[in-house]
Amino acid sequence: MSFDHLVIAIFFLLGSVFVVLTLTVSKALRPAVLEADKLTIYDCGVEPVGPPWVQFRIGYYVYALLFVIFDIETVFLYPWAVAFGHSGAFILVEMLVFVVILAAGLAYAWKEGALKWR
Repeated sequence: MSFDHLVIAIFFLLGSVFVVLTLTVSKALRPAVLEADKLTIYDCGVEPVGPPWVQFRIGYYVYALLFVIFDIETVFLYPWAVAFGHSGAFILVEMLVFVVILAAGLAYAWKEGALKWR
């Protein structure tokens, strides 16, 4: 077993001990019997009105997923832009393929009406 494996094993062991110790201490310190007020739904001190499960339109989720996808695009573009001066033409072609694929996805989402806020 090399030193690197030993360090990983120690971190894993310490992490496991921390989790078990934290859960044990929090269970020991909490009240054994919860009061009725502790079991009520709390939202900014106002009693809830209506059912807790409210349906949202799927458009909100699609819009959020599209935002995440194109936000991740910028995460991949930034390191490429920083290292662009040190790379060759192959890297440029790879990034152009990446951007074309994302542009095709954006065009498809636009065509399907996923970007319209109805």
